[in-house]
Amino acid sequence: MLDHIQLKNISAHAYEQCLKCSICTVYCPVSAVEPNYPGPKHAGPDLLRYRLKDPDYFNETLKLCLNCKRCEVACPHGVKVGDIIQEARIQYSHHSPSLRDRMLANTDFVGSMATMVAPLTNFFLGLKPAKYVLDRIMKIDEHRQFPAYSGQKFETWFHRHAENDQRNFHRFVGYFHGCYVNYNFPKLGQDFVKIMNACGYGVHLLEKEKCCGVALIANGLSSQAKRQGEVNMASMRKSIDEGNEAVLTTSSTCTFTMRDEYKDLLKINNDGVRSHLMLATRFLCQLIDEGKIKLAFRKDFHKKVAYHTACHMERMGWAVYSIRLLQMIPGLDLTVLESQCCGIAGTYGFKKENYERSQKIGAPLFKQIKDVNPQCVATDCETCKWQIEMSTGYPVENPISLIADALDVEKTKELNK
Repeated sequence: MLDHIQLKNISAHAYEQCLKCSICTVYCPVSAVEPNYPGPKHAGPDLLRYRLKDPDYFNETLKLCLNCKRCEVACPHGVKVGDIIQEARIQYSHHSPSLRDRMLANTDFVGSMATMVAPLTNFFLGLKPAKYVLDRIMKIDEHRQFPAYSGQKFETWFHRHAENDQRNFHRFVGYFHGCYVNYNFPKLGQDFVKIMNACGYGVHLLEKEKCCGVALIANGLSSQAKRQGEVNMASMRKSIDEGNEAVLTTSSTCTFTMRDEYKDLLKINNDGVRSHLMLATRFLCQLIDEGKIKLAFRKDFHKKVAYHTACHMERMGWAVYSIRLLQMIPGLDLTVLESQCCGIAGTYGFKKENYERSQKIGAPLFKQIKDVNPQCVATDCETCKWQIEMSTGYPVENPISLIADALDVEKTKELNK
């Protein structure tokens, strides 16, 4: 018999509103390439009715789900199909996380170690013998390219080179930089600080920041994800209480996880934080619409760019903000690609058992990009960046970095005095 909390959680996903129309299955990128996956309608609302009576109806094929949320975007009745599937994995799965799963999921631990010896780490991960060992022993596919690690963490750069300058401002935002910016690509965080400072805003880092937990949830470590989430929420509440107008991010997946999956899957109370937590591109668009800031761009900036809507951007409905900002750049020739999943889904595409499926899912997107033949691809998701760069050869930039490169900093500062 289900307890009160379980009944409340299930009710929140509105599973009884499922019309059995199967639109979610049509839009599911996994169903299109994997005949062994039962599809979101069957794996979610259909089997949930059986699982409520007998947990043995849980099927481990549910781990084939990307958690891309495209089923929820497609659902005409607002059923949280993806959440139903993920909650079933959390509550009923007998699959114990392997060493590989734990390593892929613990991005803070691995990132901290890797950045200490970044040149050696990057060299090792690029060697064919190393890839062979990871493939055979760890079951991380040998074709997968790892993102490079930085020799200096973003937090280190910020404290050394930017923190004191933030005292010169009267308006502030908090910044949740995430693992990718901190350990792999500090330049994105630097670009964010550059833009906010030019717009008259100082940047504060959170007192304590942990990985958002998306990889932990995906790899069966939801308890650890919840502990880390509680730390993040406490830090964000403090940031807001101290006068920061918002807590901004530069990762669509981190944002979606903390805004929606904390409450829906991890049962973390994010009241009072959710409305203040948003992507930097959304915040900038709102300020521009309200007449509070203006952006000026270099006349000599020219670039042909294709924009890819990451799955969680599609779920939040926020791609419009990044696209609008990119369209404001006079010298940027922008093509907005048809929204399709790239197939990597965080750690999903790193696993040997998923690699071929991951590439098949992304194939239509890769073809789109090659047909457009841009100078670079823009997207708000770092793992989409890794997948697209590896699979197409085209460089990928976050919209924030493109805006920072095109920005006329001095003129923007003058406009926002």
